[in-house]
This record gives sequence, C-alpha cells and structure tokens, in this order.
Amino acid sequence: MTEATRSSGAATRRALVVGGGVAGLVVARDLASAGVDVVLVEASDRLGGEVGRHVVGGLPLDAGAESFATRGGTVRAYLDELGLGDDVVLPDPRGAWVQHGSGQAFPLPRTGLLGIPGDLAADDVVAVVGAAGTAEAARLDAAPGDVGADETSVGGLVRVRMGDAVLDRLVTPIIGGVHSVHPDALSVDRVAPGLRAALRREGSLAAAVLSVRALAPAGSAVAGLRGGMASLAEALVAELDRLGVEVRLGAHVAALDGRSVTLNGDAAAAGQGAAATSSTSGAPERLEADVVVLAVGDGAGRVLTGRAAHAAGLITLATLVLRDPRLDAAPRGTGVLVAPGADGVRAKALTHATAKWPWLAERAAGRHVLRLSYDSPAVTGATTDDELRSTALADASVLLGLTLDPATVEDAARVEWSAPLPQEAAGASSSLPDGVVRVGGAVAGRGLAAVIAHARRVAAELVAR
Repeated sequence: MTEATRSSGAATRRALVVGGGVAGLVVARDLASAGVDVVLVEASDRLGGEVGRHVVGGLPLDAGAESFATRGGTVRAYLDELGLGDDVVLPDPRGAWVQHGSGQAFPLPRTGLLGIPGDLAADDVVAVVGAAGTAEAARLDAAPGDVGADETSVGGLVRVRMGDAVLDRLVTPIIGGVHSVHPDALSVDRVAPGLRAALRREGSLAAAVLSVRALAPAGSAVAGLRGGMASLAEALVAELDRLGVEVRLGAHVAALDGRSVTLNGDAAAAGQGAAATSSTSGAPERLEADVVVLAVGDGAGRVLTGRAAHAAGLITLATLVLRDPRLDAAPRGTGVLVAPGADGVRAKALTHATAKWPWLAERAAGRHVLRLSYDSPAVTGATTDDELRSTALADASVLLGLTLDPATVEDAARVEWSAPLPQEAAGASSSLPDGVVRVGGAVAGRGLAAVIAHARRVAAELVAR
C-alpha cells in the first residue's frame, strides 16, 4: 500500500501491540501498512525477541534463531517482501551428527524427517539405531496404515509405528535440539503436516516420510540469512520506523482491562529506531485502543491475569569464538545433537556455526564459532559466566572428539531465553476479552513460519473488520 493510499483511508482505528518479538513486529507492520494507528510496547530495551544479535569476539552473531524452515515457502516469501531475498543462504550440506549415551557419535541419516527414518534398512539408520532397534521398527511399521495414525504427538506416533529405539536415538535428539521440547509435547500436524494422512495412504511410516519429503521443494530443509537471522528483526524495525509506528521500549504492562492497558511508570529504556520512545514521568500511563494484540507469547498469562500461568524454565545459549586449525575439517559436520543420557555432556546440542554457514566462516577469518544450548537447571541460571564458558568448552571437546585448549578461546557469551511451554489447545484464545487477540509462538506454534503466517492472518482479519 502506498503512502498516498494510506493517507486517503480513514485511519481512525488504533491498535496497541504488546510485545516486540517477531510476531509483534509483523502484526504491527501489517496493521500500519493498512492505515491503522499502531502503538507497540515492549518491556525490554530492544526489539526482535528471540531473533536478535550480539557481538562475540568482534563478530556480530545471532543471539537466538539462526535459521528458518523452508517448508511451505512462508518465510522466504516474507523475506522477499522485505527486500532480503538475495541474502537467503543454504547451510553447508555436510549435515549434523548425533551423540549417544555410550559416547558414540554418528552422522544423522539422510532420508529422515524430524529424525523419523524413511529407509529403516539404510546403513546410516542401522548405525545409529542398531540392528535390533531397526528390526523392531520394521516389525512395528509393517502394521496396517491406520495403526497409530490417530496419534497427535510426534512421540506417540513414532513410539507406536517404530518403537522406543528410533524415538530415543534419533527423533528425541533432533526434536529437542530444534524445538526444545520432547517429541511427546510436539504436534505432528504442526511440524509435519500431511504425515498422518500419508501414513494411512502409504501403509507405513517410513513410506509416509519418503512421500512427504518427495512433495517438499528440492534443497535444504532450513535456510538462513547472510549476516544472520537478526537482519529480519532489523528490517522489521526499519519498516515500523518508516510507517510511523510509535514504539515504547522499557514499557511494562501493569494491567489489562478490556482494550485499555496500564503501563508502569518506571519505563526508562532508550529508543531503538527513530520512532522509539520511553516513559519517564514516573506515573502509570493508561493507553486506550480499539484492539489490543498480545504478542507476548507465554507471558500472556501475566498480562491477562496479573500473574504467570506457568513457570517456564530457561534455555541457555553459550557461544565460543576460538582459533583451532583442527576445526577447519568440521569433524562433526555442522553440529551435534545430543541424545538423552549422553555421558559426560550437559549440552543438548552444539552448532558449529562457521562450518554450517560459509558466509560466517569467511567473516571469522580463520576463527571458529561454536554455539551450545542447555536446558538443565544445573547449568541454566546455576553457573557463573566463567563456569558456563568452562562447561561449554568441555562439552564441545567431547562432542567434537577433540580436546580444546582454553587458551584458544578468544571470547565467549551467554544468552538466556524462556523455555517453550506445551502448545496451547486450539481455541484457547476464545476466553480473551472483547477486542483482545493473541499472536506468537504460544498460539501459532514454534518456528518463524508458523509465527509469521499466524500474525499476518490475524492482522488481515483485524483490518477486514
């Protein structure tokens, strides 16, 4: 929509967006583009949520999400719309490995979907699962196609069709590393649409996996951006600035009463973008709007009721920048996913970022970037930065099969995010006050594709009212 078109519209409605993560930025942009007067409030001092940037060892790096799922083309189309399409890049094709409790590491099978094998007889599947495990999986998957097809979770489906060995040794490490939840808590239809229907049609889960993969576009299942996924958030912030969206940083919501929001009077964050401001009056401020969009994810319980509905854990990301020529050969491909119970390792995943992204390797100029994620309470929040650095280096040594020298580490950083809570039931937003809607991963599902598609759909519905 052109500026002339926007100015010619009524533009009398006002929307208040609470939360400046990707969902909030997307919905604010679409509403503002349609002529709605938008105010966005964010409790922290920065926008972008889990799609952010930090500098480690002088390198600007992603502090959260570093890739997106290519399935469906949703994210790629949106990046094209934002002018970022030419910066889309694919990861190195060497792929990742999986580490097991015995200390053994194996390359991940090539024919899988979410770790579910498409060929149970393939050598790379047998190597990970074992001969007995693959034989049991083949026996279970020979059942009629309707057996297990009503299972709604990834864990339930795999357990019925292929057994515990495939679930524990392949699927759980991948789901945990990518989605930060157990497969029992992840909806099949959200992460693998059409898989259950393909099971009924093809008669086996392995065949269903191959069928779904065959329908997907050729190429990698994930992609990234040259310069990092944080470029997405930065482009959206620039769009809000261009569209004249009023942005309040350091704005804590004290109460929500229908379509009226009260902000605490102690907001004092600096602006991010020309349109960003902060409250310095010291007195609570009440904002009225025709519609309130809650883009605060799992924090919606606190906004709606004044108290958190759940106690979420933490995901801690430890980033190491080091110089060790032995890593030039990428000994474990683009990274390692860790099976539950792996000996001597606290991390749940390691990404060898400079092996995964050639553009980053070029900028790192001979150095290596390792990202290790943790969800154990013994690590998250229970360690100092120096302790986390030592733990991450020790874990990286085990996972990469090399003894890394602390003297080679040039810099390290720590980032913490709230762990995802189980997906809310469909229709959970039906109890919201009139004029209040929700967007974000807690209602849309995890992943940028789900978050962006849902936020745009909600914005379109609000504009059409």
